[in-house]
Amino acid sequence: MLRLSELKLPLDHPPEAMAPAICARLGVDPADLLEIKLWRRAHDARRKSAILMVYTVDVALRDEAAVLERFKGDSQVRPTPDTDYRFTARAPEGFDGPRPVVIGAGPCGLFAGLVLAQMGFKPIILDRGKVVRERTKDTWALWRKSELNPESNVQFGEGGAGTFSDGKLYSQIKDPRFLGRKVLEEFVAAGAPEEILTEAHPHIGTFRLVHMVENIRALIEGLGGEYRWQHRVTDFEIETGEDGARKLKGLHLSSGEYLETEHVVLAVGHSSRDTFQTLHDRGVHIEAKPFSIGVRIEHPQSWMDKARFGACAGHPDLGAADYSLSHHCANGRTVYSFCMCPGGTVVAATSEPNRVVTNGMSQYSRNERNANSGFVVAIDPERDYPGHPLAGVEFQRKWESLAFTAGGGDYKAPAQKVGDFLAGRPSEALGEVSPSYKPGIRMTDLAECLPPFVLEAMREALPVFGRQIAGYDHPDVLMTGVETRTSSPIRITRGKDGQSLNTAGLFPAGEGAGYAGGILSAGVDGIKAAEAVAAAYVAKGWATGV
Repeated sequence: MLRLSELKLPLDHPPEAMAPAICARLGVDPADLLEIKLWRRAHDARRKSAILMVYTVDVALRDEAAVLERFKGDSQVRPTPDTDYRFTARAPEGFDGPRPVVIGAGPCGLFAGLVLAQMGFKPIILDRGKVVRERTKDTWALWRKSELNPESNVQFGEGGAGTFSDGKLYSQIKDPRFLGRKVLEEFVAAGAPEEILTEAHPHIGTFRLVHMVENIRALIEGLGGEYRWQHRVTDFEIETGEDGARKLKGLHLSSGEYLETEHVVLAVGHSSRDTFQTLHDRGVHIEAKPFSIGVRIEHPQSWMDKARFGACAGHPDLGAADYSLSHHCANGRTVYSFCMCPGGTVVAATSEPNRVVTNGMSQYSRNERNANSGFVVAIDPERDYPGHPLAGVEFQRKWESLAFTAGGGDYKAPAQKVGDFLAGRPSEALGEVSPSYKPGIRMTDLAECLPPFVLEAMREALPVFGRQIAGYDHPDVLMTGVETRTSSPIRITRGKDGQSLNTAGLFPAGEGAGYAGGILSAGVDGIKAAEAVAAAYVAKGWATGV
């Protein structure tokens, strides 16, 4: 088959319009078009008066070689790539060798565990939190009653931080092996809608994610894998040889148990700060990494729909409008939108007592009143938190603690209207935009809980974004602080073999290790980590390469 990209049709085109458009684009007779398979669907709303649907399709033709030759200089016409996933190793039947361990049951750990199980290695998966339904109750306790469980919350537990999010399943990563397709196909098999395979910006939503991670857990267990909930890793046993080489030997758990293992996928997520400290104390190589800090900004979804789609707002093929914005400021900072959640809510996302952290989430329907996204400023270790690999963690904690105080000390979040923020005065009352954050907000001055350079950059960017999206900088738009967990503040650096630079047997992966950002990229990195572990088993003669 051939893959044809950038096939554009009007928004309201009938289904039967696609075949003639393909024939016209390729210059073939309709009788020579044998089959059409949709690969990707998107929309182009740059002209609100003439919104287009944009397709990538795989087509079967009578003489594909001739068409390829005719379009050999055209990057939009090429052979359909092979996207099937192939396992890289296989454990022997009835594998009873040393079992690999995966720390963390978020998207990265989920797919590391799944692929290891599918290859026959019977992994043990540890998580400090609870199964997803119990974890959901604990999370709601914070949102509804201001009661935080530090071990079971938005950050910790089955499904990871991605469970309480928009469930976005797209990424900017390079993926020449189409590992992202493996992730999406496994999600569909676990109950996700099939449209995630073809939508350019697929999403699932929290309620569906809960059911899906349960199904994947059942699959892993059915293949011989084992989950151990509420098992926090408290220490790492590392042996140093006479030659100075370091090797992981086992894990100490919060239960008091010692788990002997020499192959550990470290998929702990970006908020496992105590684990980062323990790894640093044990001499594992860690580097400080850039991340961003800012707020969640909320607009009525109807404003965004009208600004992006004009008269077509509400069209079923367009859904709730999203956006992506960026601005380079005079002070050298970059301000950008992050983790945009159409028709969603702002949620409490702290994992530590007496701190406030915000995040956003949407359900599959994306039908809540407001749109929200991170409105954040990029920061840099050398400039903003130099001197120590874990300095970024303390930087985050500082502003989260100040946000807790500014919010009143009861897990309410500090909030301010854009008009007051630009004028440099505290907010005292709400305007047209109602807050969605639970357990509630306290109107105040965000200058109490954000660095001055962040305030300066945000004040410059707001009117710039307002010129790009009408209403973005409306005086009544609400900003809720603080957003600090945009990505991990560290990188646990690994080599080409997937192992820690200075500790053999430790396979850092996913968001917490600084190698992913979002559900899809974390899942892809989990697959890579599983393959790296499998390669180590093959090298020791415990498995065969495929």
